[in-house]
Amino acid sequence: MTLGDYRRRLSWTQRELAKRTNLDYNTVRKAESGETVSARTALAIAEALSKALGERVLIEDIDGLNVAL
Repeated sequence: MTLGDYRRRLSWTQRELAKRTNLDYNTVRKAESGETVSARTALAIAEALSKALGERVLIEDIDGLNVAL
């Protein structure tokens, strides 16, 4: 499932995801479009999704999330 899929499953906008992760909106937009993000950003996203869904979402579960090594 892509980041967009997870976000839509929660009925969140990109701005809502940014708010819940304490990330800048442009960072969330870039992550969702497949641009490279830091591991810290990816972890913040995975943690916010996990909390909201009540299930564990790992970084590697988010298809297309391009994390800098």
